[in-house]
Amino acid sequence: MIKRFTLGVLAYLVPTFALGFVWHLILFQRYYDELAIYRKDIIIPFGFLSMLIQAIIFALIYEKAFAQRSGPLLSRGLAYGALGAALSWSFTTVAVAAKNVMTSVPNYLVIETAFTIVQWAMVGPLTTLALSGTDRKQPVTA
Repeated sequence: MIKRFTLGVLAYLVPTFALGFVWHLILFQRYYDELAIYRKDIIIPFGFLSMLIQAIIFALIYEKAFAQRSGPLLSRGLAYGALGAALSWSFTTVAVAAKNVMTSVPNYLVIETAFTIVQWAMVGPLTTLALSGTDRKQPVTA
């Protein structure tokens, strides 16, 4: 149980941290620099801690709301991914756009919405596979 839960936490933490690092600090660094939203000396351990807390909470949500659902893994993964994306988008995109100073709120909404979609396209299925346990024998069809 603990090993499986840990895998669920890692299914969020690893892709989210890797994607977040590459997306924000490498691929689209210039875009974010133009938005003038981030500090020059980003505190990566705080970002990692934030993601770890989110990973634990999202794994708990999956365990309580999705693990026992009937139906194929794919439909569970899609439903979980949709809920996770909506929740994440509300506090990492909309709330930040509402309260942070930036050069363009619309540009921020576009780039962070894209990030959230890519993130949850990975996290939803990975978490479902990690936390499906003995249900892995179920077909992965919709």
